[in-house]
Amino acid sequence: MSKRDYYDVLGVQKSASADDLKKAYRKLAMQYHPDRNQGDKAAEQKFKEVSEAYDCLKDEQKRAAYDRFGHAAFEGGGGGRPGAGPGGFDFGGGFADIFDEMFGEFMGRGRGGAPGQSNNRGNDLRYNLEISLEDAFKGNTTQVRVPTSVMCDPCGGSGAEAGSSPTTCTTCNGAGKVRAQQGFFTIERACPTCGGAGRVIKDPCRHCGGQGRVRKEKTLQVNIPAGVEDGTRIRLAGEGEAGLRGGSPGDLYIFLSLAPHRFFQRDGANLHCRVPIPMTVAALGGNVEVPTIDGNRAKISVPAGTQTGHQFRLKGKGMSVLRSPARGDMYIQVVVETPVNLTKRQQELLKEFDKEAEAGHNPESEGFFAKVKELWADLKD
Repeated sequence: MSKRDYYDVLGVQKSASADDLKKAYRKLAMQYHPDRNQGDKAAEQKFKEVSEAYDCLKDEQKRAAYDRFGHAAFEGGGGGRPGAGPGGFDFGGGFADIFDEMFGEFMGRGRGGAPGQSNNRGNDLRYNLEISLEDAFKGNTTQVRVPTSVMCDPCGGSGAEAGSSPTTCTTCNGAGKVRAQQGFFTIERACPTCGGAGRVIKDPCRHCGGQGRVRKEKTLQVNIPAGVEDGTRIRLAGEGEAGLRGGSPGDLYIFLSLAPHRFFQRDGANLHCRVPIPMTVAALGGNVEVPTIDGNRAKISVPAGTQTGHQFRLKGKGMSVLRSPARGDMYIQVVVETPVNLTKRQQELLKEFDKEAEAGHNPESEGFFAKVKELWADLKD
């Protein structure tokens, strides 16, 4: 019987990415695994078929050959492995790969890594940094002090006392992991003697207690690019906690938050500013100077009869855009201010003004109360 197309077996398109292939394979491998379907020959055959398909397609060179020649690319053993069964699939060794791919990352190790390297990696750290809107606009370089773990200098991070060195673990022979056979499964776990490090320290360093790292506050410089937004994350590779006994360090993540500004409110790359203007300026018109985020001033011309809520747009006066020379806009919203603490003479002048007022001087209020009268008339009818 001819073999099914490997892409059909996995239920993916020929253009599927490596991640798509892995997801499809994991789902099907778990579904048809013989341990979940004991005595079911059809499920076992399906499991072999799925594993054979993935074994080919996960390898870029094999996949390229398969895409070009199909199953003929591997006829005569060309695509198989030493000790492989029909179709190049080694059922015993294949499950170790399956188990490693599915669960390796959850057990603190990665494929192909050095013994204990993943287990000994230092933790990633988070630092919350509040910056001003001006710093977000123009960018800045600032210093942060981070409490962390750094490599122990006396032992050089090895964890062993000066003059001595770690020895190879005799339980795992330096592999950092041991295997145990449980029926069909081969269970792999960190070595209980060395904790996955592959080495044993018989004479621990007095300064770090064998950890290879000590607690210390570290001062770092952080470059803040122009145009960053609230919630922007900056990664400083290798600046997290030092690894355990020579393990690789973690990373430091700087999370930025913007402090409230006394004048401006930010909306993406745009800025909004609420500007109160005197009643006389709103009525007669005039010029008003407003601050801008770059420290300069901008002049806006207020036309006569301007009402509260009217917006003026200042093009290119907003925030910087990250990794771009462009800038947003600035929007000025005016609020007409009613005068307070009037003198007797000022009150008299306003009363005289009110007496001289004619229809059309206050269109909004006149229109509103006209509609109110209509409403009341409708209610009486």
